Amino acid sequence: MATVKPFKGVRPPRDLVTEVASRPYDVLNSEEARREAEGNEKSLYHIIKPEIDFEPGTDEHDPKVYDKAVENFRAFQSNGWLVQDDTDHYYIYAQTMDGRTQYGIVLAAYVDDYMSGAIKKHELTRRDKEEDRMKHVRCNNANIEPVFFAFPDNDDLEQVIRTVTASEPEYDFVAPDGFGHTFWLVDTSLNDRISAAFEAMPALYIADGHHRTAAAALVGNEKATNNPDHRGDEEYNYFLAVAFPASHLKIIDYNRVVKDLNGLTPADFLARLDKDFIVEDKGTEIYRPDRLHNFSLYLDGRWYSLTAREGTYDDADPIGVLDVTISSDLILRDILDITDLRSSKRIDFVGGIRGLGELKRRVDSGEMAAALALYPVSMKQLMDIADTGNIMPPKTTWFEPKLRSGLVIHKLD
Repeated sequence: MATVKPFKGVRPPRDLVTEVASRPYDVLNSEEARREAEGNEKSLYHIIKPEIDFEPGTDEHDPKVYDKAVENFRAFQSNGWLVQDDTDHYYIYAQTMDGRTQYGIVLAAYVDDYMSGAIKKHELTRRDKEEDRMKHVRCNNANIEPVFFAFPDNDDLEQVIRTVTASEPEYDFVAPDGFGHTFWLVDTSLNDRISAAFEAMPALYIADGHHRTAAAALVGNEKATNNPDHRGDEEYNYFLAVAFPASHLKIIDYNRVVKDLNGLTPADFLARLDKDFIVEDKGTEIYRPDRLHNFSLYLDGRWYSLTAREGTYDDADPIGVLDVTISSDLILRDILDITDLRSSKRIDFVGGIRGLGELKRRVDSGEMAAALALYPVSMKQLMDIADTGNIMPPKTTWFEPKLRSGLVIHKLD
């Protein structure tokens, strides 16, 4: 059972939304945020990346930076750049990329569902990253940015989405990156219907934002533990999420580049690959993997198709069948001796949004020795792994477009 509820969103007036809304805090560094916010005092970066209000080089984890986030959040509200709705709403948020639109329901997810496992994850989190976002949630007493969930397709919720999106949106704009963002308030008469549809689901799935989800839930749980008069219906028992039907989402490839061939020549490397893969020379034109267990290798100015041989993977194993596992075990570990993808300095990762041309560029520049492109993971694979309690290997999924921050905020009281 998934427990969700509507909430009184804090959000920008319609005429200010493009000035306030920003990319998520974790997709750009401090200097990039400083440049994007230049000349715009209303940018959400002043709350989610408040180090930009200090001298360059200021530690983003300095206590004064968190204090500045609080100061700026209050100022945004007092200036009328963020205003709280008078009634509890669900919201519909649509994102458009390359002519394809996905529709999510903005909701308040239940902290206890995360603690009990009814909100399922597929990635490990790092405590230092959790703690950073926990401090941000604590000091602002709010979820400034949403997390990104998926749920099994549901006919009733699809009907709700169609009904709501037939009306005039509250926001409708194209961000500087070319992605479209459209946002509707859901009429309160639909609140019970939406809540009931989610209540009938066995689980929700974290698609993106594992650290933000953990931080939001842990702060809510912390507040419940520390409140001697805790009832269970306080706003801090919930956190901000956008939940999409699984069929709306598309995971794109997450590729690898390696700095060396572990002492092998390109010819030696290809010979070693032949043991576990059918290797085909595809020439100098970019080759993209076209099915599961097929990989693209860029090496020494040429593209190769690598197809895993029968018997090198187990389709009955939800982790072993993943192409990221096959490539990590049979190529990175067995041939290149790269065993820890989280810490090795010999490997880097490139989101598919940058295109395979970026892989070629990094190898041709001499920065990297070879590049490996993977066929994307499917939503079914992600959900199967979460359902079985397994964890995906690092750097497996890349979701695009990212949620735009600042469209709506959830206060914890």
